[in-house]
Amino acid sequence: MKRSNPFRLKVTGNFACFTRPEMNVERVSYDVITPSSARGILEAILWKPAISWKVFRIDILKPILWFSVRRNEVASVMSTNNAIKAMKTGKGRLGSYIDMGKEREQRSSLILRDVSYVIHAYFELTQNVGHDDNIKKFEQMFLRRASRGQCFHRPYLGCREFPADFDLIPKNEEGPAPISESRELGWMLFDMDYSKKPPLPLFFKAKIENGTMHLVGVEVRS
Repeated sequence: MKRSNPFRLKVTGNFACFTRPEMNVERVSYDVITPSSARGILEAILWKPAISWKVFRIDILKPILWFSVRRNEVASVMSTNNAIKAMKTGKGRLGSYIDMGKEREQRSSLILRDVSYVIHAYFELTQNVGHDDNIKKFEQMFLRRASRGQCFHRPYLGCREFPADFDLIPKNEEGPAPISESRELGWMLFDMDYSKKPPLPLFFKAKIENGTMHLVGVEVRS
């Protein structure tokens, strides 16, 4: 499998919430960013059918701090059938009137604050690679976009209301030092297996070693 050179991307934000799936009512974040969320940030900068991002290491640059907040959330999702009917007929009820109280719920969230990470990743070419596609082409494309702050959509830290800022760390520049902390984090969401119908969540036993979460060779379970 052809792969690119490794990249380092520094990601920061005021707040973050990488929601634990077992907490289906109140939102409770994992202690650090999940591999799938890190991959999502990279894909926000550069995504093409010809490449697949692989995150192999995450450095935690700041102490893990928590923040509790209560937020208004929508209790239901829009009906797909209503949307299809409106597209066909040109009319229909598509709005959710949360000010009336029936569609609004207050939920507590335990989120992270003042987060900063360095994502170490590379990409591989997929079976969708075209005749004119090559590793060098996409490497230059990512370097150009990341250094200029360009992205297809604003990357976020778990939830869309928590935007992420990012900076590319040049290859010849020494990166920031991670925190000097080691701890077991327990089972964490690794990624989704989209080859299954419906997609199957995959988990791994996460741990921080001197401020770094290594992802190479981890055992993944569904």
